[in-house]
Amino acid sequence: MGLTEEERKSVVDYRLKKAKETFAEVAVQMENNLFRTAANRLYYACYYATTALLVKDCHDAHTHSGVKTLLGLHYVNSNKIEKSLAKMYGLLFNLRQSSDYEDWITIDEEDIQPFLEPAAKFIAEIENLLKN
Repeated sequence: MGLTEEERKSVVDYRLKKAKETFAEVAVQMENNLFRTAANRLYYACYYATTALLVKDCHDAHTHSGVKTLLGLHYVNSNKIEKSLAKMYGLLFNLRQSSDYEDWITIDEEDIQPFLEPAAKFIAEIENLLKN
């Protein structure tokens, strides 16, 4: 990525803040029955946190699939992030893809609810890794 240490820290801090803000948006979307948008924001909250971690450790991904792959390679395989949380991230990716790009897909509260607590835990685990 070619960033200085100071630039890298700024990007990491910004993306983690963006992850938390985006996660907070999910509650508003849920209250307003905007479940497609909630799926999108929930995925992106986890995505921003993941990319913050990748930037911190100088891993460069150019696609969403690349981000998932690097997460598995560098953090799940070494047990830094629980496999169940990485699987949840992959499922969120699929839900967001379907929600954003497929016709006739209905997203309901029941589709989003099971992701809320694991996504919060995922972001918190990444935040802990960023502090170390």
